[in-house]
Amino acid sequence: MFFYLNVKQELSKITMPIAFNEPLSFLQRITEYMEHTYLINRTSSMSDSIERMRAVAAFAVSAVASQWDRTGKPFNPLLGETYELIREDQGFRIVSEQVSHHPPVSAFHAENLAGDFVFHGSIYPKLKFWGKSVEAEPKGTITLELLKHREAYTWSNPNCCVHNVILGKLWIEQYGTVEIVNHSTGDKCVLNFKPCGMFGKELHKVEGYIQDKSKKKLAVIYGKWTECMWSVDPQAYEAHKKSEKKGDNKKQKNVRSCGAENDDADDMPEVQETVSVVPGSTLLWRIDSRPAHSSVMYNFTNFAMCLNELEPGMEAVLPHTDCRFRPDIRAMENGNMDEASKEKERLEEKQRAARKERAKRDEEWSTRWFQMGTNPYTGSQDWIYTGGYFNRNYQDLPDIY
Repeated sequence: MFFYLNVKQELSKITMPIAFNEPLSFLQRITEYMEHTYLINRTSSMSDSIERMRAVAAFAVSAVASQWDRTGKPFNPLLGETYELIREDQGFRIVSEQVSHHPPVSAFHAENLAGDFVFHGSIYPKLKFWGKSVEAEPKGTITLELLKHREAYTWSNPNCCVHNVILGKLWIEQYGTVEIVNHSTGDKCVLNFKPCGMFGKELHKVEGYIQDKSKKKLAVIYGKWTECMWSVDPQAYEAHKKSEKKGDNKKQKNVRSCGAENDDADDMPEVQETVSVVPGSTLLWRIDSRPAHSSVMYNFTNFAMCLNELEPGMEAVLPHTDCRFRPDIRAMENGNMDEASKEKERLEEKQRAARKERAKRDEEWSTRWFQMGTNPYTGSQDWIYTGGYFNRNYQDLPDIY
């Protein structure tokens, strides 16, 4: 009954049962963009701008790869909540802050420790419930600056849909057009995350191209966001596609359509063909295998499993607003669901009380590490990192837990 009363409503305005969550904050989920940072590190040695665009495109696709089979909803960050991660082995550090509660906006800033790149953005995950599925529209712009090459790239993530939230097996679909723009050269990469389609043939597929500022196609990008991405010459790709079409009609007869036979559940297609590699293609990225026990750990990747770790000495360094100190997430990670539910309710009530108190005093919320400004490349409003977080001066932080 809970769901049917809330069809087509935004889920950010609804209190969700904790059973729908995974033990990570959305700020930590954002940090998973950095799992394949090596793709960006490679660009420093690339002299050709199209090669760099290929690497950036692979990075953009890899950023959503961790969502495969991740059907749990991350915890909504509390206003003022923060998260940091420093990975010296991958050469980066990142900080994020929940800068707004209505609408919920998460801002992040990452940088290469050697000074090669800066990666930043703000995400407003607009969630809607449609009866049998939950749709996530990740509003917000992502910006990557390659400092050595004096290039800046911007894009937005594709839409995500979780099917069968009421009945049947949960499965995830990514779809929509992602447009990556190199604001320095005018080059553009247009990636089409394909929806399931009538016969399920397109599930997980990504197909697109790189064009220069005169709209000449220079390369084709193709693959699956759950598997791998390749690049090839446009002419070779078109020739390969024509040769494949001859057997398409016979294949379609043996493929089940999404939800065609069951009005109560949207069945995921049983046939999921691997990527057909075009001769002469270059591999851009391949997904890493997940640990053997991932299925009983919310389908986390190796990278995700480390995000909530509190290593010796970290408690004395981190601000008390860091996600690692959230009692509801920690209780859920420890398997105490009743305590997690009670703590989640307590924190939400504390947040509401603090908001009422500010309204009574006619006080505006003040962000600590980010401020609203203008993205210099898109001209749109964005949350810009003001610096200073890693100076470790954490006085006057809000009491949110």
